[in-house]
Amino acid sequence: MNLELQGKSVLVTGGSKGIGLACARAFAAEGCRVNIASRNKEMLKTAAKAIGGETRMHVADLRDASALRVLAEACADVDILVNNAGDIPGGTLEAIDEAKWRHAWELKVFGYVNLTRELFARMKARRSGVIVNVIGMAGENPSFEYVCGSMANAGLGAFTKAMGKGATAFGVRVLGVHPPATRTDRIVPLMKAAAKEKLGDESRWEELIGTGTFGQMIEPEQVADMVAFLASARAGKLSGVMVNLGS
Repeated sequence: MNLELQGKSVLVTGGSKGIGLACARAFAAEGCRVNIASRNKEMLKTAAKAIGGETRMHVADLRDASALRVLAEACADVDILVNNAGDIPGGTLEAIDEAKWRHAWELKVFGYVNLTRELFARMKARRSGVIVNVIGMAGENPSFEYVCGSMANAGLGAFTKAMGKGATAFGVRVLGVHPPATRTDRIVPLMKAAAKEKLGDESRWEELIGTGTFGQMIEPEQVADMVAFLASARAGKLSGVMVNLGS
């Protein structure tokens, strides 16, 4: 299927590994000009080599408002924004104190909101653009052991729907994807936190695979395929939609 993405420019945050890297590779394969952002310069270099082409790297901590604005300016003309950066820890309410909670939301929640604000304004002025938010199934199926992430994801889902409903009046689409447990480096710490709460032993985390807590794992490339499709002309009538990739 031709997604008609040839020549489009895209910015993927958290693009140095996991789902973000898979998204960047999917867009590159479709002929897009790819920008990836991450805090780790060395990981960005490795990712850029894996993506190939003329991948542009941006070292940026999206918790830092000034760094976020610099990134937005450097990528002011992108056709597609993929908000993906996030590292919300697992744990119950007792395990996540206020400082940890705020630190997590500064990246996953306010990072998404603030970068969307910056690039939506530019897309609106051009009357063209797509924003895809990679969020997470915990927003639909909240977990006691992932309370901070569940609340963040639910809020970002509502943010996506609200933005998407109004953005089409300005030629912009906003959509989102809720991946379930995805086979990345980040999933193991989350599963260990859940195993500690549920089983009393974090080393038993593998016992949770396939359970109601984490369900069947999917691959990063499966998420990336959906993100690329939603950003493409093939989904050109969709906006304000959340696609659940799990149950």
